[in-house]
Amino acid sequence: MDHTCVASLPGMWERTVLLGGFSKSHAMTGWRIGYTAAPPAILAAMRKVHQYIIMSAPTTGQEAAIEALKSGEPFVESMRQEYDRRRRLIVDGFNRLGLKCFEPRGAFYAFPSIESTGLSDEEFCDRLLMEEKVAVVPGSAFGMSGTGHVRASYATAYERIEEALVRIERFLNKLK
Repeated sequence: MDHTCVASLPGMWERTVLLGGFSKSHAMTGWRIGYTAAPPAILAAMRKVHQYIIMSAPTTGQEAAIEALKSGEPFVESMRQEYDRRRRLIVDGFNRLGLKCFEPRGAFYAFPSIESTGLSDEEFCDRLLMEEKVAVVPGSAFGMSGTGHVRASYATAYERIEEALVRIERFLNKLK
């Protein structure tokens, strides 16, 4: 399916606010740099609110975003491929270990079910951290539908994910 920008459709530019950031598209997690494109009246109203509740983005972050834009599509494509490799590693790893995990779309997190362990998501996270030094977040922190799951980031080195999976497997074997 081809992407269509809503703002490009007839009569929609005046009614569209585009928000974007660099965290996912340019692998700049943590920098908190974003942008808005909107009709002038909406931007003016947003500016009034923004100037009193948020300081400006740090200069280093702004400069990093400019460099990311200058690097262009080849850089973005190489990062997309690397994150795809990490995503496949962690999702396949969880599924191999018996922790059912669907493929995430658009985030740096896997969300496997840990219900098969018999532990609550909070107990699973606490014990995994204490016993194997692997940090994951209880799914219940994201609402009732997250209960019985954990959130694991793959915005780290491939080798660290491999090591985490080895430790998770060791932890799961201790539960048997």
